[in-house]
Amino acid sequence: MKNSENLRIEKRTNLMAKDIRVLLYYLYTPIENAEQFAADHLAFCKSIGLKGRILVADEGINGTVSGDYETTQKYMDYVHSLPGMEDLWFKIDEENEQAFKKMFVRYKKEIVHLGLEDNDFDNDINPLETTGAYLSPKEFKEALLDEDTVVLDTRNDYEYDLGHFRGAIRPDIRNFRELPQWVRDNKEKFMDKRVVVYCTGGVRCEKFSGWMVREGYKDVGQLHGGIATYGKDPEVQGELWDGKMYVFDERIAVDVNHVNPTIVGKDWFDGTPCERYVNCGNPFCNRRILTSEENEDKYLRGCSHECRVHPRNRYVAENELTQAEVVERLAAIGESLDQVATV
Repeated sequence: MKNSENLRIEKRTNLMAKDIRVLLYYLYTPIENAEQFAADHLAFCKSIGLKGRILVADEGINGTVSGDYETTQKYMDYVHSLPGMEDLWFKIDEENEQAFKKMFVRYKKEIVHLGLEDNDFDNDINPLETTGAYLSPKEFKEALLDEDTVVLDTRNDYEYDLGHFRGAIRPDIRNFRELPQWVRDNKEKFMDKRVVVYCTGGVRCEKFSGWMVREGYKDVGQLHGGIATYGKDPEVQGELWDGKMYVFDERIAVDVNHVNPTIVGKDWFDGTPCERYVNCGNPFCNRRILTSEENEDKYLRGCSHECRVHPRNRYVAENELTQAEVVERLAAIGESLDQVATV
């Protein structure tokens, strides 16, 4: 059995072994010839061995990348040397492994798609002109404790289900693009109230809080730097966050609350506590679901009967299951291949 001193040494060694850094960042700033910028940016990232995913648009840049200390330092120095990006804010996590396998830099019309009518880019929100008031982690925590403040999660449903701020509203939406219409349909929850919004790193809230201001909401705030910054703040230490933070890389889930962490995620199939995400085996569904390895096997990674028996179910293909084996697993949960799907 290991004594306490050995455990302390092991813990210290593990912390020192975290030689990979993950950088999360965004910046709304006009980028001239953004398509060429994206191509040049990709070439530089590949030349230094960086991994990650970056979106470039006329309105700015948004990315998450990973690499060793030297590589990430080269990248930050490079970005800070670009016109208009001298003060770009990198949020840094230290990890044991790479968060990405490849490097992607893509040009898009927007770094954040707000879901406005008919893709009306001319009337899109420019956060440089209109956005909600910035709240520090301390101020945001105070807002969470204020009964007269409405706190709104602006992320996708599966992000909320893994973790969220205590008392925050979960919009009945599948993804961020549906949020403006949902707010319009539920405006009685927000009108004449102070509204505070949050997201992972801040990029979505910059635009969405600006949209709320334009819609006529008088008192709109946003968590500056997002959940990622709240969890690192030495004063609040992530308190009042329940569960884990969903991230769009190989890590999937990241700790936030360092005071009294809890698990809020529930297994899609049996409702037991769970923080393990997979994509539904049906490629035409692809829903993100929380499930244990045991239930993934039991339910063929299908979120519904229709997805379990879909002819292109990826779980069945990956595990080279025969039809007889599929029939056997379905029978174990009271289903069959010829069963009519129910909604």
